[in-house]
Amino acid sequence: MKSLRMLGAGRVELVELPEPSAGAGEVVVETAMSALCGSELKGYRGDGQPTGNNGHEAAGVVAAVGEGVDPALLGQRVGVCAVAGCGQCEQCAAGRTTWCGSFRVYVNMHAERFVAAASALHRLPDDLPWEPGVLLTGDGLGVPYHTSTKIAGDDVRTVAVLGAGPIGLGNVLMQAHLGRRVIAVDLSAWRLDAAKRLGAAEVIDAGAGDPVAALRELTDGRGPDVCIEAAGRPETALSCFAAVRTGGTVVFNGEQGPLQLSPSDHFIRRDITAVGSWFYHYGEYPAMLALYRDGLRAADLATHTLPAAGADEAWRLFAAGQAGKVLLDWRGAV
Repeated sequence: MKSLRMLGAGRVELVELPEPSAGAGEVVVETAMSALCGSELKGYRGDGQPTGNNGHEAAGVVAAVGEGVDPALLGQRVGVCAVAGCGQCEQCAAGRTTWCGSFRVYVNMHAERFVAAASALHRLPDDLPWEPGVLLTGDGLGVPYHTSTKIAGDDVRTVAVLGAGPIGLGNVLMQAHLGRRVIAVDLSAWRLDAAKRLGAAEVIDAGAGDPVAALRELTDGRGPDVCIEAAGRPETALSCFAAVRTGGTVVFNGEQGPLQLSPSDHFIRRDITAVGSWFYHYGEYPAMLALYRDGLRAADLATHTLPAAGADEAWRLFAAGQAGKVLLDWRGAV
């Protein structure tokens, strides 16, 4: 079986590995498509991963089932939620698997076949193409949808997205579909153009001046109702707090280390709310599918689809910031 291995220093290769086997409560999925995620860039740029890859967004057909799994799943088209709950707790019963105290994360999905929890599969309707299917069941649109549930108030009319990488672009697409005015901020002209195509009303080149001042100017000095931090950088996070309107909300999507904030200056004196939003809940998939049926342009978030044999070029484009979501097509490609 072919699988992607991260060599580090900007290199990847396809290697031959033993066939995976499903344990109790698990399945083996024959991969149709997998999606690249920004969280994997550390292994790509750094020291690599000698044991495999961190691929965690994929869709395909159930090829084998483990002990205790219904054989009726065989042959089903599925997308996979990489975060699987224990299945026994109150949070799992409510579909909030990322809040389960014993959740597991499945990876190594950049491969011809991979193992996943049977409880974390999403059935893909026959008329749903693989491209939107893998995005609706993975980080690509899962994170933006989960974020949207945190800022669902009628008083949210203008949303600024700071960082127009794949997750930021997903937020642009989602918030524009929900009828908000979206302002995208980034340093990359390519990403800003992509944000326009996905529904941003205005874009700001963060390298051309003070983005906070620009956001204030575009909102008549008031500031956006919500600022979404999607770059994972301290300076971007601080810009969110400086730009958001009094009584507004800052949402953290981008992973980052410690950040020095002042309770008085950043929260108390302007009644600012800050929330975190990680991955998505398993139980949110039906709502995401309904948005797709309602016209959400999910497939447009994927700007490039390459055969698995072209993984090196896929990662080069992705790492250079010249792509939105990049998909690898594993169907007969290796």
